[in-house]
Formats: sequence, structure tokens, C-alpha cells
Amino acid sequence: MTVIEILDIGLAVLVLGVAAWTIAARELFAAAVGYVAYGLLLSLVWVRLFALDVALTEAAIGSGVTGVLLITAAMRLRGTDPPQASEQLRPMVRVAAATLCIAIAGVLAAGVLMMADPGPTLAPDVARHLGETGLGNPVTAVLMAFRAFDTMLEKVVLILAVIGVWSLAADDAWGSVAGPRPLAHHQGPLTFFAQLLPPVGIVVAVHIAWVGANEPGGAFQGGALLAAMAMIVLMARVVQAPAVDRRWLRVVLVAGPAMFLLIGMIGFAVAAGFLAYPDGIAKPLILFIEAFMVLSIAAVLPLLVIGPPNRPQAGPP
Repeated sequence: MTVIEILDIGLAVLVLGVAAWTIAARELFAAAVGYVAYGLLLSLVWVRLFALDVALTEAAIGSGVTGVLLITAAMRLRGTDPPQASEQLRPMVRVAAATLCIAIAGVLAAGVLMMADPGPTLAPDVARHLGETGLGNPVTAVLMAFRAFDTMLEKVVLILAVIGVWSLAADDAWGSVAGPRPLAHHQGPLTFFAQLLPPVGIVVAVHIAWVGANEPGGAFQGGALLAAMAMIVLMARVVQAPAVDRRWLRVVLVAGPAMFLLIGMIGFAVAAGFLAYPDGIAKPLILFIEAFMVLSIAAVLPLLVIGPPNRPQAGPP
């Protein structure tokens, strides 16, 4: 057994251990922290499986944004009263729930083990037509060409999620500012990092989005990194988030899906149909769409984290 195999086995055991600990944790905050650690470990698993695109997405969304949302929710629920004895589940109910979970897990495992080997796949067809897109990264080709409709709808769902978060605001706060107020005097390590990291992060994010056409990366990964830089600045309270009624903010939010839909409709006139790209210019069109998608993703994710509007805006819209 090689050293790499030993490390892989150790990583698998660690992932299972952290998952079990997260499920068994009695405190919400501990469970949220365990979930973040679990997501980071899964990112390493995807790296070992040579799925770098998935690893980047898992680290940014599965562990990063979702982890922050869970930790924030846990902190807000910390002050609530614990459930009364009458509200706690009885032992028989717990046993029944555990039995049902084990049964479902067994059925899923049996379904995976009973699948045909090799299973049905469209990979050969995708590889055969990959050259028509002009893209060297098969993941980007699948997401932006062969499953473009799904990719577009995913971004629409993110915008609907932002609208759902904004709808939680009180009536008198609608259209105002979310997040904490900026500090009068910036100091401390977090402020230092909030001023140091964003310039580097922006360059890296643009690079990841650009090389995604041929290497691991893409619009989602680049946009998520830009969103992380924005969240660092907001968490350090160096600046405050813009008011949600700002026109430019709403334009940025819908820019990606809107450009995706526009070019998709043009496909009826110049190509085979909706979301079809003309021969020879598929790659430039995909990169053009992804440029707008980066902006939308970079705006959507921080807005989901900072929550609904909660105070009046400082200046005119």
C-alpha cells in the first residue's frame, strides 16, 4: 500500500467521522461548524478524484456561503429558549426516525450497487462534439452548451432566493440597506485583511473565470471568489452594502440570466434553435455570457449572506 493510498483512506475515514459528529452534535453552532469542516474535506475528496471544478464549487458554496448562512442562523437562534420537555421527541419516535433513515440509506446504496457497469453515459457523444464549442474544458462545455438551459435556470433560482431574502424585511425597511454599519475607525487584523486580500482576490477571480474555457474554473467559481472578497469587506465593516433599491444593483443581479436568455433567443434566428450557438463563434459567445454571469454571481451570494434590508439608507438612491 502506497503513501497516497494511506492518505486517501485516512481522508475517507475523516470525512465519515466529521459527518457522524455533525449529525450527532447537540448544539446548532457546533453542527454548523462541523458542516463547514465536512465541506472542506469534501473539497479535498473532489481534488483527489481530479474533479477540480467540483472542488472549487464545493469549497465556495457547499462550505463557504452555506456554512456562513448556517453559522449566522445558529448564532441568531442561540438566544432562543430550549425546547420544553413536552416538545422533545419521545424515544420511540427517535428510533422510528433512525430506522427510516437507515432504510432509505440502504435502498440508495442497493440502487447504486445494482446499477449497470459500465452505466449509461453520454460522455462519448459529448467528447465527439466538444470541438464544435471551441472549449477545451469539458465541464464548461457541458454546462454552457449541452446543458445550457439548466445552467441558466440555476442562476434564475439564485435571483429568486435573493428576492425571498429581501421579502423578509419589515415594511418600513424595504428598499433600504442590509448588513452592519461601517465602522468610524478601521482597525484590527480583519480590517487589514479586508484591505489586503480583495485586490489579489479580484485578479485571481478574473483569471479563474477566463481560463475556465480550457482549464478547471469558470464563471461560477470566479464569481464565487469575487463574492468572497465582497463578504470579507462587509464583515470587516470597511464599507456597507448598497441599498437594495439601487437600480445598478438590480441590473447587475439580472445581467447574467438576461444575457443568457437574450443570446439563447438569438439562436432561433442564427443557429439550430434556443440556446444553440452558430458554428465558429460558440466560444466567444459563451465567454461573453460568462462575463455577465460572473457579475451576477458576485452580487447574489453576498446579498444572500447579509440578509434582508434592516435600516434606512444613508444617501439618495
